[in-house]
Amino acid sequence: MAMKLFDSELKVMEALWKDGDLTAGQLAIILKDQTDWNRNTTYTVIKKLIEKGAIERLEPNFICRSLVAKEQVQQQEATELVGKLFDGSADAFLSAFLNGKTLTKEEVDRLRQLVENLK
Repeated sequence: MAMKLFDSELKVMEALWKDGDLTAGQLAIILKDQTDWNRNTTYTVIKKLIEKGAIERLEPNFICRSLVAKEQVQQQEATELVGKLFDGSADAFLSAFLNGKTLTKEEVDRLRQLVENLK
């Protein structure tokens, strides 16, 4: 998957990842509560996501289903961020991200395991 999702599109995707398949009407209600969008704004964002292939529309009732996993989008966004701000250097990104943070033993162990898995 290589598609850029904008912040507004990510709000729709987050609702689908959290709650599973939803009708466009249900999404409009959820996003009105979260963002104060009107129904037309939500429907416009849904249409853009369908055009991008991120969600599909199922009938009856205009049910929206995610076609991409949250982890796919997270990985793509992280890769883009590292490329854009850190010249593709994962260690420079990690150093900047962790600078001044206190990690628990469990977090350190998980990071160590991730690094081991890369070898």
